[in-house]
Amino acid sequence: MSNNLDQLTDWLKEHKITEVECLISDLTGITRGKISPTNKFIAEKGMRLPESVLLQTVTGDYVDDDIYYELLDPADIDMICRPDENAVFLVPWAIEPTAQVIHDTYDKQGNPVELSPRNVLKKVLKLYAEKGWQPIVAPEMEFYLTKRCEDPDFPLQPPIGRSGRPETGRQSFSIEAANEFDPLFEDVYDWCELQNLDLDTLIHEDGTAQMEINFRHGNALSLADQILVFKRTMREAALKHNVAATFMAKPMTGEPGSAMHLHQSIIDVHTGKNIFSNEDGSMSQLFLHHVGGLQKFIPSVLPLFAPNVNSFRRFLPDTSAPVNVEWGEENRTVGLRVPDAGPQNRRVENRLPGADANPYLAIAASLLCGYIGMVEGIDPSAPVKGRGYERRNLRLPLTIEDALERMENCSALEPYLGKKFIAGYVATKRAEHENFKRVISSWEREFLLFAV
Repeated sequence: MSNNLDQLTDWLKEHKITEVECLISDLTGITRGKISPTNKFIAEKGMRLPESVLLQTVTGDYVDDDIYYELLDPADIDMICRPDENAVFLVPWAIEPTAQVIHDTYDKQGNPVELSPRNVLKKVLKLYAEKGWQPIVAPEMEFYLTKRCEDPDFPLQPPIGRSGRPETGRQSFSIEAANEFDPLFEDVYDWCELQNLDLDTLIHEDGTAQMEINFRHGNALSLADQILVFKRTMREAALKHNVAATFMAKPMTGEPGSAMHLHQSIIDVHTGKNIFSNEDGSMSQLFLHHVGGLQKFIPSVLPLFAPNVNSFRRFLPDTSAPVNVEWGEENRTVGLRVPDAGPQNRRVENRLPGADANPYLAIAASLLCGYIGMVEGIDPSAPVKGRGYERRNLRLPLTIEDALERMENCSALEPYLGKKFIAGYVATKRAEHENFKRVISSWEREFLLFAV
């Protein structure tokens, strides 16, 4: 056993852990894995899982057989899952002392599994490391609190806070509205502190009982791990307080969608300086090329930011949601916002990813687009001053079908993301969309049943 695994073993014993939840992320961002007694986990130094779990849809189905057997071993073999000693978290809501450990996945030859979202992000970060660059990211997670709803055919309702009354109207940045759920968020912050999650600010967002929690800026892989764990934590805390928390991109009609805004900058690992700024404090060419890469390639990686059919319902003008990949300083009407900050803090905020996006893939895609722009010297458009919703030159695909086709046909992505990953991701999302198309909606019954 390596020294790192020795340290993990010592940590498990120190915290008197009796069970270990061994986790990986599938393509959608759902945690898959096994729950193991601690002694067995230590003895086996990880776990094995069928590689097919990485081609599983949100409904529990799998991609079509022709793609399935093209991408996977026909014997449905296991992949080897090894724990990352830097991705170990307590499970504060568990009855028995429990840890959750995020694993990396390898094939039987010891190579990273190409379909693994965490491996995709690590591959992108390696590109930066080879240039002597280190990405710094700061995610902002939006989500809704709702009444618990057991029947998916019924619309979601606002939750009842400590006053005994449901929230009505919109209460953007209201302290009192956020205070309605103080007992819930006290548990959230306590649990996140126990898990060493780098939470920062809590904000009441624009929607009814819509909240936002910001993370402190830091290492991209660590923060992707933290988002995966935070989503579990938030949902568990909500259930404890008899409400529900949802990261669905557009859970309610007439309410704003929920995003995962990504602030990103790059530092030189040798000097520690932000390479987005020149010595005189002005925007560097690398910064402009980074923005240019985001503009050029975001439309092709959009399924990694908007992975579900519901995701595209968020992209509406006048809802603080992007409808293009224009950029501008201090401008929330465009997809790429450059906040007003000093030279060392210069960054771009990618407002495209939804709260439903897989954090590994969203961060990987956002950083990859900027990376390609930097190495290829792609110039951005002129920054937008004023309202940007009506700009038509840099529009996004309008449906998930169009977005998947564009991703599939973008040859520039293949050397970075891998042919196997692109094929597997597109096939999985197409299978989900085919399943969705079989469902008759309440809109169809309401307006077509007796009218046509």
